[in-house]
Amino acid sequence: MAATQLISIGVGVLLGLMTLLFIFRIVLSWYPQADLSKLPFSLVAWPTEPLLVPMRKLVPPIGGVDIAPVVWVGIVTLLREILVGQQGLLRMLG
Repeated sequence: MAATQLISIGVGVLLGLMTLLFIFRIVLSWYPQADLSKLPFSLVAWPTEPLLVPMRKLVPPIGGVDIAPVVWVGIVTLLREILVGQQGLLRMLG
């Protein structure tokens, strides 16, 4: 297996995992009583919070609803498609 294929698979898995974590954050936002500092919720909060904090400054909550995770799902999905989609940059290199 070529190095570009391994990189493509790794990037695809990483971006897929990040998409899944942000979707979990969206679901957790429906349960404000969930303590994000305790397991298992901290497993979702730890990798996503550093990205959500600056996004919340750019896109503040609308009507009390935090849309930053939704924005990140869109960004990560777009990046995944551009990099490892059917005609993605990493696929064309390999």
